[in-house]
Amino acid sequence: MGLLDGLLRGKTVLVNGGSQGVGAAIARAAVRAGAAVAVTGRRTEPGEALTAELASAGGRAMFVRADLADAEQAKAAVAEVVDVFGRIDCLVNSAGLTSRGTLLDTTPELFDAHIAINLKGPFFAMQAAVADMVARKAPGTIVNIITSSAHGGQPFLAPYVAAKAGLVGLTRNAAHAHRWDRIRINGLNIGWTATEGEDATQRAFHGAGDDWRVQAAARLPMGRLGQPDEIADFVVFLLSDRSGVVTGSVIDWDQNVLGGLD
Repeated sequence: MGLLDGLLRGKTVLVNGGSQGVGAAIARAAVRAGAAVAVTGRRTEPGEALTAELASAGGRAMFVRADLADAEQAKAAVAEVVDVFGRIDCLVNSAGLTSRGTLLDTTPELFDAHIAINLKGPFFAMQAAVADMVARKAPGTIVNIITSSAHGGQPFLAPYVAAKAGLVGLTRNAAHAHRWDRIRINGLNIGWTATEGEDATQRAFHGAGDDWRVQAAARLPMGRLGQPDEIADFVVFLLSDRSGVVTGSVIDWDQNVLGGLD
């Protein structure tokens, strides 16, 4: 048996942005931990392929096509999961936009896109999920996937950092507001991670070649990029009762230490 086996048995988990990358890894880990899992995404084909994979592994899974930039779709996705599975016990907000922009060249349209996906979507998904938990007088857990760049980040991540830093504040505010409802809300500030989305970003914005992962790993203390399955196991632990009473924590899941200087 694995370390996480059974930790989410009997739970219903919704993973927003769950059709690829870190979100898909979290969905797989949640199924291995015993949960029924719903994933959302904008593209039907990868979402349905993932849920078919999860079902073939013995899990109960569903895909909801939704653009989390639209608050109404974010709320409707929660409603659809509640309609099919009866409730939501755990929510993971993993959808994200990482397109580049500096303070000087970011357009209002780009800024709004980052706010919509990286902050507004999670806000209204949390609103709908927490409303279900409160209505049932049931405990629940939420994990927001944020970024180590929320501490400041690179100059070319200005709108991304603005939105994700807002998600840090929202995580703590909501955790405080609903601690007496026994709803625990935490966040992960993840560092550089090897995902399909990161590969596309490196190639599109930084002219990266096929060996970019090797070059990146050589510049990191542990000699490798973070892996989605490692993050996924950590998220399952935070979603589970084994993480105890922890709430309002935003954990730096990274190999560089904030404030450390050489």
